[in-house]
Amino acid sequence: MSARGGVKTVLRRLTDASVAERILISFAALVMATLIGAAIVLVSGRVATCQTAATTLFGVGFCYDPVDVYLVLFNGALGQPFLLDSPGLFNPNWNPLNFGLAFTLKETTLLIFTGLSVAVAFRAGLFNIGTQGQLVLGGLATALFAVFIAPFLPAGIIGGIILIPLAVLVGALVGGLYGAIPGALKAYSDANEVITTIMLNFIAAGIAKVLVSEFFRNPDSQVIETAPIPDWGTLLPVAFPKGSDFSILALVFGLALVVAVWYLLERTSFGYDLRTSGEQPEAAEYGGVDAKRTTVTSMFLSGALGGIGGAIWVLMVIGNWLTDVPSLGFDGITVSILAGNNPFGVIPAALLFGTLKSGSLAVQFQTGVPKQLVGVLRGLIILFVAMPEFFRMIGTSITPKRDREAVATDGGEHLSGGDDE
Repeated sequence: MSARGGVKTVLRRLTDASVAERILISFAALVMATLIGAAIVLVSGRVATCQTAATTLFGVGFCYDPVDVYLVLFNGALGQPFLLDSPGLFNPNWNPLNFGLAFTLKETTLLIFTGLSVAVAFRAGLFNIGTQGQLVLGGLATALFAVFIAPFLPAGIIGGIILIPLAVLVGALVGGLYGAIPGALKAYSDANEVITTIMLNFIAAGIAKVLVSEFFRNPDSQVIETAPIPDWGTLLPVAFPKGSDFSILALVFGLALVVAVWYLLERTSFGYDLRTSGEQPEAAEYGGVDAKRTTVTSMFLSGALGGIGGAIWVLMVIGNWLTDVPSLGFDGITVSILAGNNPFGVIPAALLFGTLKSGSLAVQFQTGVPKQLVGVLRGLIILFVAMPEFFRMIGTSITPKRDREAVATDGGEHLSGGDDE
């Protein structure tokens, strides 16, 4: 078998892998990433200089202990539930409503929205790299709407109940309209959506910066940001410590949105059209699906989810809008790939991402490991876990359809061997 044939065989095998096999592959990749990361930490600890070795192997001292690094990583993400100096001993003072866990859940919540945004586009056969731009403009629209509407509403819980849903809706609408632009360019001029969405990210950042700096800037601030939204108009941490920037309401909303998106994709005629257009566009058109309209609508939906991510970032984390927007949209691409573009898979993928991000801060502060090395560990884990799904997506797109098993229509039967009888 030639090398090309071998690659095609591997890709076809990945494409045809069952859910259980894909979970097993991801777990094996996670173990592999952990082992390689441990080796890198160990070698780095040998090169670094320190007064006391953190661990000794075969009579050789190392500045960093990889086991300790991983324990601190996951223990820190949960808010120190275990006493690492006494292995296996549960920390009696651990409170689940702590800053560490709140930080993890905050990142998880935000990535659920951006991961869903990218996943919807993927399912429609589109590669939306513009979630970051849709998030930026959606967040800005949310902040401006909340600031200008708040004076006309009663302060307090009643005002918050009115303002917050409307502000999220505005963010979704603006993000959706911005996402529909590359969708329309793709549908009616065959413009490559990868190129257009990348370019629109820069345009969105530029538009937002000009609008805020020239027209909506907070006069009392030295940085480019809008005026703050009243506290009653933001998503406050109800049970978690004040200032933890996490709201259970936002997480519940994100989980409800996961169910809604799954239902839309799997149980509605629109979802069927969207999935069919992504998997078999020619067959979809032959079956009466308006491919152009589906492309625009899919990108609108994807952009709306990105816009909601921006709205939640403004209402839950910042309390206004400022130019230093985190790269949640780009992280959503990785989350979607990790999830295999499955809405329910977005939840554990976002949780893994949030855990690594939160735990890496604990590693940096508690073990003295440089933040660059912590970033390498995070990247390794994400890379190894995402790669099998990435290659599976490539295999799905390049494997000839005749190599796949024919699908029986409702009420039909598979033909054995493909011979006419």
